[in-house]
Amino acid sequence: MRIEPFTIEVDASVLADLRSRILGTRWPDEIPGTGWQQGTNLDYLKRILAYWADRFDWRAQALKLNAVDHFRAELEGVRIHFVHEKARRGHGIPLVLTHGWPSTFVELLPLVPLLTDPEAHGIDGPAFDLVIPSLPGYGFSERPPRTGVNYRFTASLWHRLMRGLGYARYAAHGSDFGAGVSTLMALDEPQPMIGLHLSNLEIPPYVGPGARPLSEAESRYLEHNEKFWQAESGYKAIQGTKPQTLGYALNDSPAGLAAWILEKWHSWADSGGDADRRFTRDFLLTNVTLYWVTGTITSSMRDYYDNRWSRVPIGPQEFVRVPTGIAIFAHEFVSEGVPPREWAERLYDVRRWTPMPRGGHFAAAEEPQLLARDIAAFFASL
Repeated sequence: MRIEPFTIEVDASVLADLRSRILGTRWPDEIPGTGWQQGTNLDYLKRILAYWADRFDWRAQALKLNAVDHFRAELEGVRIHFVHEKARRGHGIPLVLTHGWPSTFVELLPLVPLLTDPEAHGIDGPAFDLVIPSLPGYGFSERPPRTGVNYRFTASLWHRLMRGLGYARYAAHGSDFGAGVSTLMALDEPQPMIGLHLSNLEIPPYVGPGARPLSEAESRYLEHNEKFWQAESGYKAIQGTKPQTLGYALNDSPAGLAAWILEKWHSWADSGGDADRRFTRDFLLTNVTLYWVTGTITSSMRDYYDNRWSRVPIGPQEFVRVPTGIAIFAHEFVSEGVPPREWAERLYDVRRWTPMPRGGHFAAAEEPQLLARDIAAFFASL
């Protein structure tokens, strides 16, 4: 496997073009008093784009990002970007961390100091060698120019990556699409897996003929979750069917891109309806800017298309036998519902189940201490 060091660099002309486009935004109207009911609030977006144009310092953010070790590896003809940070003392447990959408590797960076040097941060547990890849088609990772790039494909890439880095045994953690990829790592090739840790449930278990009846708690959860998707699944429907059409708009308009991404950070986080209360604008705009400067919003949305039309079937025989820890951060502003443990136990060998007191979909960015402590405690128990 060819691995080369990588530095995040963006040409000044790209940043100048971005600012020019922000300042030239043609704003739509908004029905007074609707807030976020019909999508991203107009006043909020105007304020954050004004900040993006005149106060956000990409160079300063890139300097922070480059403080960790970045690399690119060629896997099956595709260049994959990843961060690799080793335990500060002794031999760390190799752990691959995978993000989801509309996120990037940046979401996971708050875990780096906590898990590579837990003792220095008051965390009781082992230290880790962290590998944080960018999903194919996100940021600085290429995506194969074909369909079918689903959880299973990416899981196989991650196994190759970890072996190429010299790790014979390793663990995985993921959220959102990352939870799906990590699950498939454990399902398809369990032998090298020490354990699996998730901060949300991405892949539903089998509940067809022959499965045990749903419990009352499972039925309540599924009813709530169905109502959530009835109200919130518009983005998923278009990204799962016509991502190319949407891509023309988002790849051309910074306002459109920011509105599309930030609505999810507002709704899915434990934000209380105010994303600024939970995240700094610099953090949010670093994430959005990575999509912009790499031109990868369209390729990232193809995850929805590929995981819909090249779906990984979960049948009655599928079961993840790798020991699994699950931290439930179910305090989203727009609630998806709280899954009961028995729902997860249909698919996973659940050894640790931790309902968290706060935090939503983006746990690593929202509550890195809570998540890091749970990861460390889980792997210490194995």
